Order: sequence, then structure tokens, then C-alpha cells
Amino acid sequence: MPAIDLDQLKTMTASDSSLAIEVLGIFRQSAELWSRMLDPTQEPDHWADAAHAIKGAARSIGAMELGEACETAERLGRTGTASPVEAGVAISTVKDRLGEALEAMAHVEHQLVMRRTFDGVRLG
Repeated sequence: MPAIDLDQLKTMTASDSSLAIEVLGIFRQSAELWSRMLDPTQEPDHWADAAHAIKGAARSIGAMELGEACETAERLGRTGTASPVEAGVAISTVKDRLGEALEAMAHVEHQLVMRRTFDGVRLG
């Protein structure tokens, strides 16, 4: 599965490349803030809240694997019973998927800026 589902991004932005560029930029800025909250040494509710915020935004831009990783981390954090190792693994997975999504987003953004349309935009 690609880090970004282009069909989902197109659907959420009504195939408007300018809007897609704007949405991806907003996601990137927000992700920088939320990712600082992804700290397994903090209270579980703290990082579960961050995972929840990232989850919704990720799914809206088509970053489904990131959304799934966030859902897992959020669920674990909400239980309040996660061991430090479990929390670390879940948060590490979120950060890995976030990095992959951000890299894919940069590739998509570049193509959208150059083409000014979704036509011909590809991942990888």
C-alpha cells in the first residue's frame, strides 16, 4: 500500500490541485506540532491525543497506513495499561509511518506544483 492514496486525496479535494497542495501543507505543519507530543515517557493520554489528531488528518489526505498506526497507538494509550516498551513500539511505528507519509507528500506536492493538475501524478 502506498504511503498516500492519491484517489483519497483527489476525492477529499475534489481533484483541485491547488487545494490539495494547501491541504498537504497544513497537514505537514500540524504533523510537526503533533509529533512533538508523541513521547512514550509522557502520560498515555498525552500521546494518545496526538495519535488521535494525526489519525483523522492522515486519513483525510489518504495516508491510511499512518492512520492505522495512529489508531493502534491511540487505543493503547487510552487503555492506560501500556508498558513503556509497548508504548515505545506503538509510537515508533507512528513516527515511521509519519516519515513515510511526509516523504510521499513532498513527492506529490512537487508534481502537483509542476503539473497544476492531478493528471499524471504518481508515487515513487
